[in-house]
Amino acid sequence: MLSSLVMMALGGLRFGVNRAAYQSFRRSASWRWEQVDRVGRQPAQQYTGPGADEITLEGVIYPHFKGGLRQIELMRMLAGAGRPMILVDGLGWVWERWVIVAIEETKTVFLADGAPRRIDFTVTLRAYGADGAARLRLF
Repeated sequence: MLSSLVMMALGGLRFGVNRAAYQSFRRSASWRWEQVDRVGRQPAQQYTGPGADEITLEGVIYPHFKGGLRQIELMRMLAGAGRPMILVDGLGWVWERWVIVAIEETKTVFLADGAPRRIDFTVTLRAYGADGAARLRLF
């Protein structure tokens, strides 16, 4: 199988043309500011560090075309293992460790035996965060 067909890999899970392909990639970043009350003045804001980034992937699976019916079950199994996984995009960028925090699916266009011909999915990932001194400081 050509590596160019992989859009993104999360541990052993592959998103791409021959399997669960996402059509939408949304990344959310946040920074934590805590309000500090002061006597006789407006409250101040104290920076307490970065928040956890989140990525939301929305896509569609055509299980009879490629990848089969159990792709969402694999996602659930990896999420249930409770371990952070390395995220690598199709360009080769390593995004460090991430966890699956939510999976949604909608099955439509059913065959006579009840098998879906289309599965829409949404997977929400959250950055696990660096442990200890392993965090690289850029500034």
